[in-house]
Amino acid sequence: KLNTFIWKYIYANQNYLKFYDYFLYLINTIYANSHIKYFNYQIDGKDYSSYLVKPKGNTKGIIFIIHDWNGLNKYEKSRADMLAEEGYVGVALDLFGVNTKLEGFEDYRRETSFLYQNRKEFRKRIKSGLIEARKILGNLKKQFIIGYCFGGAAVLETARSGEEMTGFVSFHGGLKTPEGQDYSETSGSILILHGSVDPVSNMDDVTNLVKELNDFEIQHEVHIYGGVRHSFTIKGSRDYSENAENKSWDALLNYLKENSKL
Repeated sequence: KLNTFIWKYIYANQNYLKFYDYFLYLINTIYANSHIKYFNYQIDGKDYSSYLVKPKGNTKGIIFIIHDWNGLNKYEKSRADMLAEEGYVGVALDLFGVNTKLEGFEDYRRETSFLYQNRKEFRKRIKSGLIEARKILGNLKKQFIIGYCFGGAAVLETARSGEEMTGFVSFHGGLKTPEGQDYSETSGSILILHGSVDPVSNMDDVTNLVKELNDFEIQHEVHIYGGVRHSFTIKGSRDYSENAENKSWDALLNYLKENSKL
């Protein structure tokens, strides 16, 4: 009797069920072909959520983005969107976790200090995000990683780790090399975009980094913006410089274009 009831129900509602099936198909198709998505994963039981946006046409490569010290937010997502408009897949990685409290300077210091003091964990979080993104995208030939402030320091950490990338780009990032690390395993070229009066990493730090890169024969470029302080790409920051922001973005695009041909 139960089976008879079920079949009668299905027959009576077949038009609805067909519509429902089509609706599910449509949603799945839209999602599968969506240019923007979040991908969620865990590292040691902690939840992370990164942001991915694909270009509408052919893909020139993948650009990974590591956020500033205040975590992944609309700033890095907007940069990913801008890169997608240029023909790249933009992937903004989350290094702090979705449930981490990020409400002010003390929170930002806590999270960044923890990673600076635990370099293995720092590298694990970067690597895990890269692995999860590559599961979705495949291992495209041309891959770059860029970062802002804390993210710039994370980019150089990635370079020193030996991670295979076409290139590494730091915007007003921390430039000092931690004790016990070097660039002997760095696989790609490095682009540094920096202000001449940055109080976080000064010109002595720039000079020391260039010496290290020369010592290990790492191809590199350094663009210095005169009179510019630290967070010059961040609108609303006291250090913001529209001129330096525009020039550094153009420098990035030129760097990507040149190195994507190689």
